[in-house]
Amino acid sequence: MKQALTVGAALMLTTSMAHAGGIERAVPSMAFLFEDGNYLELSFGYVSPNVSGTQQINTGGDSLGSSSGNVAESYSLTSFSYKNQINDQMAIALIIDQPYGADVNYSADTDYAYGGGLSPLGSTATIDSVGFTALLSYTMPNNVTIYGGPRAVRTSGEVALFNGYTMDTSRETDFGYVVGAGWERPDIAARVSLTYHSEVTHDFRANEVVPGLGGAQTEFSSTIPQSLTLEGQTGIAPGTLLFGSIRWVQWSEFDITPQNYSEFIGGSLVDYQDDTVTYNLGLGRQFSDEWSGAVTAGYEASQGGFAGNLGPTDGSTSLGVAATYTMGDIRITGGIRHIWIGDAETQAPLALTGGTPGVALGSFEDNSAWALGLRVAYNF
Repeated sequence: MKQALTVGAALMLTTSMAHAGGIERAVPSMAFLFEDGNYLELSFGYVSPNVSGTQQINTGGDSLGSSSGNVAESYSLTSFSYKNQINDQMAIALIIDQPYGADVNYSADTDYAYGGGLSPLGSTATIDSVGFTALLSYTMPNNVTIYGGPRAVRTSGEVALFNGYTMDTSRETDFGYVVGAGWERPDIAARVSLTYHSEVTHDFRANEVVPGLGGAQTEFSSTIPQSLTLEGQTGIAPGTLLFGSIRWVQWSEFDITPQNYSEFIGGSLVDYQDDTVTYNLGLGRQFSDEWSGAVTAGYEASQGGFAGNLGPTDGSTSLGVAATYTMGDIRITGGIRHIWIGDAETQAPLALTGGTPGVALGSFEDNSAWALGLRVAYNF
């Protein structure tokens, strides 16, 4: 049964910006806390999205109907999880991951306004992060486990827009916490857990360059939002496991609004109007002592309204398959997932519309992504 669970957890790791809300890339599962004895795992992911749109307004020349080209660059993910079983009741654990990120590139080789249509420089944005989570868990006689601990997130970002605006931030490390509880019934492979991640607020120093005003050092704050994740599994037949998760993230509290950008250009670089709820459901099957496999499906509803030009996606649907091979105490899992990215419209900057708000700049349709995952786990 644990082989099937490992397969499902590996598939859920291979999420992309199109599959998880906001700028979230990896959602750590707490399933490893329930492994027997000491446990170590290394996970690797690679995501290749294809996100392109067509221009809906005329900004001169042949710009109406111009393609943006693929604006979402491929990226890789690495994570590490370790649990040390102190005694029958207590364990300590460590997670290192890359929870948030963005790699957006509007090429200068297109006529699309956010790319080469108005500037030979195009537009780019990157966000990089590393997360560190330390956990202490305690299992009570009634098979209820409680766990929690501090979480640190280290984040930085850079932006260069078609209008000549640039901004890069300091690399900041700030703290939050994780708390959760789970219950399991081993004889039927049943388990349910609920995990809360607190918000983490960064106070960035920024170097901003506004066209016509030059550069300045400024400060702004941005909050990585709180989240709540429900995970569950149960055996439904010998060697067959049903598992899934529901995750809520308060992305409506997230925005990136540098001081001079807001004052002299207007609005936010990145913000979200709604929270997100992401659903995953999977079925795992153990075929032999060495081999097991799983299929999963994921869904995140579209929110409607305008999406950001630096994140032109809205919801997703996904399907995935994976297989695990066991060699003694070592398990190797590989998975692949296809994501159908929800259609989105982006809003034209006021500088392109003469100050008129609510005008569509791009229509992004029929986009998708592939995600690959590999996980090596060791019980000892």
